Amino acid sequence: MQAVEALIAALPQDKAVLIAGPTASGKSALAARIVARGGGVVVNADALQVYGCWRLLTARPNAEEEAALPHRLYGHIGRDEAYSVGHWLREVAAVLAEGLRPVIVGGTGLYFSALTEGLAEIPPTPAAVRKLADARMQAEGGAALLAELDAATVARIDSANPARVQRAWEVLQATGRGLADWQDSTGPALLPLDQVQPIVLRPDVDWLNTRINQRFDGMMAQGALAEVQAELPTWEPLRPSARAIGAPELVAHLRGEIPLEEAVAQAKLASRQYAKRQRTWFRNRMKSWIALDPARW
Repeated sequence: MQAVEALIAALPQDKAVLIAGPTASGKSALAARIVARGGGVVVNADALQVYGCWRLLTARPNAEEEAALPHRLYGHIGRDEAYSVGHWLREVAAVLAEGLRPVIVGGTGLYFSALTEGLAEIPPTPAAVRKLADARMQAEGGAALLAELDAATVARIDSANPARVQRAWEVLQATGRGLADWQDSTGPALLPLDQVQPIVLRPDVDWLNTRINQRFDGMMAQGALAEVQAELPTWEPLRPSARAIGAPELVAHLRGEIPLEEAVAQAKLASRQYAKRQRTWFRNRMKSWIALDPARW
C-alpha cells in the first residue's frame, strides 16, 4: 500500500499516465485514486466499455463514480455503431486538447500500442468484404481465415483473438497488403512512451482468477442478466458490441439453450481465458512499463 501511495504522489503533473492490466485487476480503481489525489481526467482504453448498452458486464464505472471525477470515452457509442482503434485515437486527441492530465486506463492492448507507437492509416473495410468475413467466421471459424494470412501478420497478431484475426483478413482482402506491412508504415505516435508514465498491473494468476469469479457473481447480483435481457430483441452475435464477456453465454440461457448455472460458469471461464490473453500481450509488449502487483496494495 505504501509503495503505491508513494508512486501516486511521485507522478508528475505534466505527464499522461497509462494504466494497463487484465480484467478484474483493479486498474480502474487505481486510475480513480490518481485523479482524486492529483487531478486530471480518467480516459477509457477498453474496447467494450465504449458501448452504452453495457455497464455491468463490462465493469464500466458506475454512475456515482463517473459523477465524482471527470471521465471520458465511456458508454458513448451505440450498439450498432462502428468503432475502431482509429476512432478511439481521434477521440483521445480531443481529450488531450482539453488540457487536463489524462489517466488512460483499460485492458485493450492494441489501443495502448497505437497510442504510444502510432497507427497505420488503413483504408476502411468495404461492406462486402466485412459481410464475407462475418459469414466465413460463422461457418468456418478463425482458423480458416488465419491460414490465409501472410506470415508476418500471423507472427504479430493475437491469433487466439477472433476479432484480430478477422480484422487482419479483412485488411489483406481489401487492400492486397498484410496488416503487418501497413503497421510498418505507421505515422507518429500521439503519446510516445518516453513522454508518459506507463504502468501495467501484473497480478498473480490464482489471485486474479478468484477476483474474476467473485466479480462476475457481483455482476449477476447487480442485474447483469436483466442488462442482457434488454439486448435480446436486437441481439446480433457478429456485432462488435456483442463481444462483451458473458453476453453470449447469458443470451444462450435466456433463449432456453443452457441452464443459468452453466451460463455463469462458461462466462467465468471466458473471462479467465481473456485475462490470460491479456497477460500474454502485456508480458510481450509492455516489458519496459512500471509493473505493479495489485494484490499488494
